[in-house]
Amino acid sequence: MIPLRIVAPLLLCAQTFAHPVPESSEWLTYPGGDGPGKGRHIVLIAADQEYRSEQSMPMMAKVLSAHHGFDCTVLFGVNEKGEVDSTMPVYPEKGKESEFKAHHIPGLEHLAPTDLVIFFTRLLTLPMNERELIVKYIDSGKPIIALRTANHGFQAPLPYKINGKQVNWGTDVLGGAFMGHHGRWHADSTRGIIVEAQKHHPILAGVSDIWGNSDVYRTYKEGTSLPASCTALVWGQPLMGRKHDDPPNPKLEALPVAWIKNWKTNEGKIARVFQSTMSSATDLESEGLRRLIINAAYWSLTMEAAIRPDSSVDIVGAYKPLESGFNYKELGVTPKPVSAYR
Repeated sequence: MIPLRIVAPLLLCAQTFAHPVPESSEWLTYPGGDGPGKGRHIVLIAADQEYRSEQSMPMMAKVLSAHHGFDCTVLFGVNEKGEVDSTMPVYPEKGKESEFKAHHIPGLEHLAPTDLVIFFTRLLTLPMNERELIVKYIDSGKPIIALRTANHGFQAPLPYKINGKQVNWGTDVLGGAFMGHHGRWHADSTRGIIVEAQKHHPILAGVSDIWGNSDVYRTYKEGTSLPASCTALVWGQPLMGRKHDDPPNPKLEALPVAWIKNWKTNEGKIARVFQSTMSSATDLESEGLRRLIINAAYWSLTMEAAIRPDSSVDIVGAYKPLESGFNYKELGVTPKPVSAYR
């Protein structure tokens, strides 16, 4: 029999480093390995219909857990059968409004104790109780990362007011909502250009060669700029095609594709916010873009001192994302169980 004085510390150690979310068929969990993120928990939400977040968020969770030590949990948008389903419509068909199915993200209760949430959502219609769980996190003062379509992540306004005024998730919290495709939709790609004045910012440590085959979003009216509360880190130059070495489109100026800001909550807490309007599943094949987002996770958690420009952001295992788009049959996009994305 092992003496209690030996067993007790072992049990305590196991409890200390256990993943904070129980395993389930409704979400994916990735225990952190060795790394600076040990003991910190990140939830990634994959619930869009166009850019294959159901593939990219598990990939990013593996990188964050295996190479950086963070415990990670991936939550998905699912259909009535509990399948990950990016084919669910975001608008009811005319004349069939009564048949429209609301979206559902199991596991949102796990947002409350987590340290960071990475949102990749798009035009979701969620039940009120799920929207309230999201708002509770947004108003907690904990950090927020928003990727690509997350800046138009919800169909109806979130039940969130400050001093009696409705909060707009995109423009108020994130600093920029989707206002249209600046580049040619599914025809241009994007070259990321680091802002010279911010080249020593910790989020940009070791970041180079940012490229993705998605187009540049516009988030503010032509002739204006990002809100004063935002600091641009990367500009996106539209290219003349969807290949890495395609030339710049001379008719389209560069616009911000990654920036930071602070968000002040009802209680006056200050949350760090990072938004990247790049980040389709194919964009994230870019090592430079992955490093940018992983560095942003450290910065969001006020762990910038732990950022290393040469830390590994290598993909763990196989990663062959499907192309972006809504032509689901041609692309091979079908509802699948959560386990299919592990």
